[in-house]
Amino acid sequence: MVLPDACMDIVWTGGRLVVAGPDTRAHSVEMRAGEVAAGLRLAPGTAPALLGVVAHELRDQRVPLDEVWSARASRGVAEAVERAAPRGPGAVAAAIEGTLLGLSPLRQGVSGQVMLTMSARGAEVTEIARETGWSERQLRRHSHELFGYGLATLRRVLRLQAAVRLAGTETSLAAVAGGAGYSDQAHLARDVRALTGTTPTALFAGRLAAG
Repeated sequence: MVLPDACMDIVWTGGRLVVAGPDTRAHSVEMRAGEVAAGLRLAPGTAPALLGVVAHELRDQRVPLDEVWSARASRGVAEAVERAAPRGPGAVAAAIEGTLLGLSPLRQGVSGQVMLTMSARGAEVTEIARETGWSERQLRRHSHELFGYGLATLRRVLRLQAAVRLAGTETSLAAVAGGAGYSDQAHLARDVRALTGTTPTALFAGRLAAG
């Protein structure tokens, strides 16, 4: 199961390059026997400038790279991947990263970083708007363009990722909920159900630290 993480990915699978847009729900990845996948994870808010597309257009989508990027640039990445493929997934991932960043370095504006950092802390829209100097309407528009969804969803996704990280160090779901910024364990359960379709008990099975 792949969980929402506010990132976008360039993935090589089944002999083709695909852009995985920002997810609002977890999804399962089915691979045929012997199939190999590799890719590059683009940090939240960095893919739109690299690919020249606003993030919300790719929300919950898997789109061939050549439908998003220029044919010439896509062909350059594909050729690098084909040369690297015989050396395995690690070489493919390195080829994708080297070619992409050689064509267009990753950038994230200061305001985008502020939005991400403050959302991870659980800041409200009014507080982030005050910090960035944007109106709340402008802030929502920029959030959709950079991250693929509004700040409320971004906060939920970032909280989920914080919970996943904490699950390896905490011994109880209550501790995970408190540490990740949920108001209580019921809040954790609601968000996990909404974003993954499962329960915290099932999601974190085998992940919680031993007591």
